[in-house]
Amino acid sequence: MTSPSFPAGDASPAATWPVPALARRMAAFVYEGVLLFGVLMIAGYLYSSLTQMRHALQGTIGLQLFLFVVLGIYFVWFWSHGGQTVAMKAWHVRLLDAAGRPVSQARAAARYLLSWLWFAPALFAAHAAGLKGGSIFGVMLAGVLAYAALARLNPQRQFWHDMVCGTRLVDVRPARAAA
Repeated sequence: MTSPSFPAGDASPAATWPVPALARRMAAFVYEGVLLFGVLMIAGYLYSSLTQMRHALQGTIGLQLFLFVVLGIYFVWFWSHGGQTVAMKAWHVRLLDAAGRPVSQARAAARYLLSWLWFAPALFAAHAAGLKGGSIFGVMLAGVLAYAALARLNPQRQFWHDMVCGTRLVDVRPARAAA
């Protein structure tokens, strides 16, 4: 079963398209994390092989920057080529601009950078508090849930980084066939 395709010339405003429920968007978020574990594992192995990294604490800044770029390439490419990552396809969610058109690479890159607001405040708070280990996970979970809850304050139920970037997540579930 495939998602319906939308003609490039469709000029209908994206505001008229249904917005996926927050629970579906969060399910896609979690599924994306599971898929990205594999992507980051392969990228980390590639980096450590190419740089001949012999110790886990050697070159961590370089590894972090490399993985940040790998994630950026992953998201920007998928969002600007069809508007859906693998997880978004599974949950029938698509990214469009405010006019209902596919997202440009520049807009996708801006969205990628701003989407780090899911994690940045929680990571900063954990670092400032000197937290270690499992405590960081708890702070991250609370931060992600708080950021997701902010979408309820928006009348269109969009995330903050989508409002700033002029993008929208829309529901693209295929229409059910009449019985």
